[in-house]
Amino acid sequence: MGTGPVSSEAQRARIGVFYALAAFFMWGLAVPLHFKLVSAVPALQILAHRIVWASVFALGLILAGRQWRKLVEALTSGRRLLLLCLSAGLIAINWLIYIWAVNSGHLVQTSLGYFINPLLNVVLGVLFLRERLNPAQVAACVIAALGVLVLAISSGEMPWVALALASSFGFYGLVRKIVPVAPLIGFCVESLLLTPLALGYLAFVVANGQSVAFRGDLRLDALLVLTGLSTALPLIWFAAAAQRLKLSTIGLLQYLAPSGQLALGVLVYEEAFGWIDGLAFSLIWIALGVYTASALRSPSPARKPVEAG
Repeated sequence: MGTGPVSSEAQRARIGVFYALAAFFMWGLAVPLHFKLVSAVPALQILAHRIVWASVFALGLILAGRQWRKLVEALTSGRRLLLLCLSAGLIAINWLIYIWAVNSGHLVQTSLGYFINPLLNVVLGVLFLRERLNPAQVAACVIAALGVLVLAISSGEMPWVALALASSFGFYGLVRKIVPVAPLIGFCVESLLLTPLALGYLAFVVANGQSVAFRGDLRLDALLVLTGLSTALPLIWFAAAAQRLKLSTIGLLQYLAPSGQLALGVLVYEEAFGWIDGLAFSLIWIALGVYTASALRSPSPARKPVEAG
């Protein structure tokens, strides 16, 4: 007696964990492997195909779910549309850098970028949303900054790929946090806003004989079409998980994605990873541990979840 609501909540949480694991598995392993399979295609062409096919897939989901009125509302709302234009530009930059980095042998840096991202979100919250940091969060940010500094000193330059990924996705999350629109609707609007540019670029490369796609390689063509699926599915699964799980649980599970990218880069593609890299990543992991422990001890008010790229 009286166990019904508890059982229902437990079932809801289990389903949420399943969705979260599916999303982070795709972001950490399936998506970078997918892009590696189309590495013969220039990054800008992959990005254009990703935008176009993601738009087609998202539109199909919206029509199937009879949410087209919400889509029209988002497209005709001036302030929301302006903010979604900004978020669309930021996510396009993030996608382009990510695709180029994966296919140029920088998976380790992409993982670093997404390890840094949660801590950068904390800083952006302080700077733009007037959120306050507790001492543990300040310590976490300082330790993470030391990790980045170690990499910069050891390599003689800043880890620009990691910082560009973290900052573009961090600002994307900041914009999406203040836009009152459902995840799927927002993603579809962003994709639709970028689609004319993507189609224009694809038409240009076709006219100039530079297009790699649809020239007889059916396997490559199918992989490019499927970039829409591999883009939209984890975002939808993540949104489904965020509706069912505590923010602290999502925060812990989200580190699976960059962990997968790091493992792929080092173990599968044999990217360089010396003791200096180990030291820098150790500092980042310590920072994340401090931050996560602080969040679990004194959970902050629920925040709107942000889709990952």
